[in-house]
Amino acid sequence: MRALLVSDGTVFTNGRERLAALGARYGVPTSCEYHEFVAAGGLLSYDASRTDEYRQVGTHAGRILKGENPAEMPVIQTTRFELAINLKTAKALGLEAPPTLLAIADEVIE
Repeated sequence: MRALLVSDGTVFTNGRERLAALGARYGVPTSCEYHEFVAAGGLLSYDASRTDEYRQVGTHAGRILKGENPAEMPVIQTTRFELAINLKTAKALGLEAPPTLLAIADEVIE
């Protein structure tokens, strides 16, 4: 089976509707990092939670503004990831998402 993994980048992000439409036209499941791609018609996305990332940035900025030395602060890695699935696209491609996958998805577009 063929599939398309869309990379991160401005060209791909700005063309997400076209890429999703091409995937649908040629019957190729498409995946991307951002849930906006799934909303545009892509099959699925799995990426770090942007909300969690922004919260971490805010926490670090607050610590720096209070006088903490950035060089002495630990590097924080995201621990929360989000999965989004487009069931309409899956159906159009003749795919069925397992119930266990749907149960753990953060967003399911019907």
